[in-house]
Amino acid sequence: MTTPAPMSIFERYLTVWVFLCIVVGIALGRLLPGPFQAVGRMEVAQVNVPVGLLIWVMIIPMLLKVDFGALHQVKQHWRGIGVTLFVNWAVKPFSMALLGWIFIRHVFAPYLPVEQLDSYVAGLILLAAAPCTAMVFVWSRLTQGHPLFTLSQVALNDTIMVFAFAPIVALLLGLSSITVPWDTLLTSVVLYIVIPVLIAQAWRKALLARGQAAFEAMLAKIGPWSIAALLATLVLLFAFQGEAILEQPLVIAMLAVPILIQVFFNSALAYWLNRRLGESHSVACPSALIGASNFFELAVAAAISLFGFESGAALATVVGVLIEVPVMLLVVHVVNRTKPWYEGRARA
Repeated sequence: MTTPAPMSIFERYLTVWVFLCIVVGIALGRLLPGPFQAVGRMEVAQVNVPVGLLIWVMIIPMLLKVDFGALHQVKQHWRGIGVTLFVNWAVKPFSMALLGWIFIRHVFAPYLPVEQLDSYVAGLILLAAAPCTAMVFVWSRLTQGHPLFTLSQVALNDTIMVFAFAPIVALLLGLSSITVPWDTLLTSVVLYIVIPVLIAQAWRKALLARGQAAFEAMLAKIGPWSIAALLATLVLLFAFQGEAILEQPLVIAMLAVPILIQVFFNSALAYWLNRRLGESHSVACPSALIGASNFFELAVAAAISLFGFESGAALATVVGVLIEVPVMLLVVHVVNRTKPWYEGRARA
């Protein structure tokens, strides 16, 4: 298994880069509306070609780190794996749908554009239905999490995501009275999960055949590609979202509320359940952290494919990117500081 490096400058200051993308995207969208509109029209079968390519460049380097051969290790920490699966697939998407209903359709509804309410809820659901794939390795390292458990739970989550993402999203959107064509949803799953996974695993196998050093060198080389693709996608998205953000600048703060509640609720639930079941702290940490963070690259891609650049769904998923690092660093701090409580003899 590859030992994850400490957080890079880009990862640590992701929130800053997203804010810069907001400023640059809005400015370019207002100064050069023609070129951005042309990019928005470059579609094949309802899939924006430039964004599709950017998403692949963004996602494939992350999936390259995932070793599906680690799946056999899940039985070694079956209780922690059970908590992870329960929180990620039985709690997280459904609790986010509930939070979206409470905050977007009721509490904040008078302050949000009526025509975008459904879209905002859809974006929140897409965000919650995609468990973290890449950044969880960083969070696990910062909490001295069990490396093999972290790897095995990511591999298992990604395997489940191939089959469960579309049905769960379709179910929750249907329960929220939001209609999404099944063919469009399945196309998104194939384009942004299945094909990238196959490419990444074939590439991983070829690189490892040349030795671990070659694999490590390639990961270091393509890391900036992923970063550049993410930033370019955000600039494009904010170029289309600029007018809506300028008209209602508090919309980002309102969308952040259910996401923040979701992060703290899921991480606390997974952390507590692992303690109740007697798992070690090194297992509880990555189990809690994967439930709190999201595969936001997939969520952004699916939102753009399903609802478009100018949709509230796309904006809602980007808010997840905006708050990811500072909030997750806070969760990391909490689980590190509470280790003595976790390992105490008295089990609550």
